[in-house]
Amino acid sequence: MPLIQLRITGDRDIFDDVMNAIHGIDRVERVEEIDDLMMGVRDDSSSSELSDDVSSRTYVLEVEVPNAKVGEEVRSVAEETAGTREAAIEFVDPDESEI
Repeated sequence: MPLIQLRITGDRDIFDDVMNAIHGIDRVERVEEIDDLMMGVRDDSSSSELSDDVSSRTYVLEVEVPNAKVGEEVRSVAEETAGTREAAIEFVDPDESEI
């Protein structure tokens, strides 16, 4: 089963909206919030106005789908939902995040 991991930076309400939208897609096997082990690590502590400086948070969602077609629908719905709420969304290759 293909696995999609995505990160959303924004408010909890935005993350919940994206997760609920994905839950509404037919044939999605599993939708699960996971802990991001790098959440507390900042790349540049000297920069101002970073996402965690303005009270946004990064949430990670893992979605299991039966095939690539459903996966594309998940990506599209997630992008549209996050975009309408002006949240940042990033799709992560699950294999790379384990390295």
